Amino acid sequence: MNLNPATVLDPVFHFLDWIIAEWGVYLYLAFVWLSVLVLAWVFSGGLRRKFPNQPHVRASFGIVIQPHILLSTPPPIILHESDPPDDDMD
Repeated sequence: MNLNPATVLDPVFHFLDWIIAEWGVYLYLAFVWLSVLVLAWVFSGGLRRKFPNQPHVRASFGIVIQPHILLSTPPPIILHESDPPDDDMD
């Protein structure tokens, strides 16, 4: 009886090689979509500990833009701007 780990695990390695050779593209696509779902779950609060007496806070996917509060006076408003006369001297 051979207890060498490389010899014992040889059938497993052959099976994994066959799966990757035959179904590798589909496995790749499945893992990509699965990772997108896992990231969405994590970003939505899936890994946070839930305390029983705390209010529920949900993360929203989006960008919140808050207006900038001006601390100084705004620039003056120009009511009329005149252009220099065009005298066709060109």
